[in-house]
Amino acid sequence: MIDKITLEIKIIEALQTVFDPEMPANIYDLGLVYNIDIKEDGYVNITMTLTAPGCPVAGEIIMDVDSKVRSIDGVKDVNVMLTFDPAWNRDMMTEEAKLELGFL
Repeated sequence: MIDKITLEIKIIEALQTVFDPEMPANIYDLGLVYNIDIKEDGYVNITMTLTAPGCPVAGEIIMDVDSKVRSIDGVKDVNVMLTFDPAWNRDMMTEEAKLELGFL
């Protein structure tokens, strides 16, 4: 069994390969991932948001998150929960994402 810290690092790395097509940055650095909860038995709950409630590719982003996290060794199941509370804003982005998008 892989330890939770190693598994969390692998999950974050996977999330950094998921991109919002409307913004050329990954969803993790955009601050769209609010919580990663890893249970002892390999079940993972991810709480995330989108840049806007009407995002036309919401389903694709969520399916991409699910499939990439599910493919990690040690993950038994994934539940991606979408929330808009709190609403996303640019302050949630990492400094790298802000620099990449020209907000700094």
